[in-house]
Amino acid sequence: MQRLSRFLLMAIVLALPLVTQAQQEPDLAARRRLFPEIGAGVLAIRRGPAGQYFILVAPGKFVQVFDAAGKKIGQVPAQAAGAAAIVFGVAMDVDAAGRVFVADRGGNAVNVYGADGALLAHVKVSAPMAVAALSGDEFAVCSLTGNSLIAVYDFQGALLRQFGELAGLVDDPQLDHRLSLGQLLSDAAGNLYFAFDYMPEPTVREYDRFGYLIDDVSLTTPDMQPAAQSARREIARAAQGAVISPHQIISALGVDPAGQDVWIAIGDRLLRVDRNGQEAGGSRTYTEGNVRITPSMILVEPNRLLFASDPLGIYEFPRPDSSAKTP
Repeated sequence: MQRLSRFLLMAIVLALPLVTQAQQEPDLAARRRLFPEIGAGVLAIRRGPAGQYFILVAPGKFVQVFDAAGKKIGQVPAQAAGAAAIVFGVAMDVDAAGRVFVADRGGNAVNVYGADGALLAHVKVSAPMAVAALSGDEFAVCSLTGNSLIAVYDFQGALLRQFGELAGLVDDPQLDHRLSLGQLLSDAAGNLYFAFDYMPEPTVREYDRFGYLIDDVSLTTPDMQPAAQSARREIARAAQGAVISPHQIISALGVDPAGQDVWIAIGDRLLRVDRNGQEAGGSRTYTEGNVRITPSMILVEPNRLLFASDPLGIYEFPRPDSSAKTP
C-alpha cells in the first residue's frame, strides 16, 4: 500500500469548518527581531554548518555572513571581480560543507563559493530564479526559460537531468514560466521541495534528488477558494491581452532538513505537517509588537523558526510543534 501523502492529510485538516479551524490556529508571536541592520529586501537566509548565518539582500551583490550572535563577520564573494562577481543574485543556498550557491539572474549563472568566499564554480544557466544545494557537487535550479520545473547541474556545468511540469495555467509559454516561479529547498536526504508562488490553489511538490515525485498537493478546500478564484480571474485577463499582476498565494516555504517537517506561509497563516503526515497544525503570525507578519522566507531550526518579512526584517519565532528539540 502506498503511504498516505503528508500533504493529503494537510488538505483533510484544512477542510474542517472555518470556525473550528480558527480555534485550532492560535496566534504565534515573534520573540525578537534578529540582525537589526538587515531590513527590507531579504532574498534568502541560510545557516551554515559552523552555526554562521548567510543572508542575501537585494540587489544581491553580496551574501552577508553573520556569527551566531548576529555580528557581521564577512561576505561572499570575498573578491568580487570577474566571474566571481554577482550581477543580481535572487536566491541562495548553503550546503553541509559551508559552500554558498547563488542564483545570479543578472549574470545568467549559478556561482558556487567555498567557505572562504573564493569562487569554486561558475555555471551558465539562463535566468536562474531559485537554487538548492545537493550532495556530490550537484545543485538544482529553477529558471525562467527551462522546459521543466527543475534542472540539476554539476560544478562543470553539465546538465544532468530535468524534471517537473510547469504550472500549465496559460497557453503563453513566457507567461506560464512566470506563473511557475516559486521557492525551492532541499533537505539532508537530498529531497527537493518546490512551492508555486502563483498557482491559484496552494501547491507544493516534493521530489527525490533523481526527479521522482514523492508528494504533491493542491489545496482546494473551501477556505482556500476565495483567493484561488481571485487569482484565476486575474490570470484569465491575460487571455484577453491584459497586462496582469499575478496574486502571490504561497509567500514562503520552510523545511526541517533532518526531520522533514514542511512549513508553508499563506499570508500571515503558517501551516505545518510532519514527515509522517501527523500533527498538522496552523497559526497566525505576529511580531512582538502585535503587527501581522507575512513571511517571505522561512528558516527552520531545531528549536526555532526565523522569518524574513519585507520590509520588517528578520524575526525569531518559537517552533509550535512537539518535535522541536534544542540542539
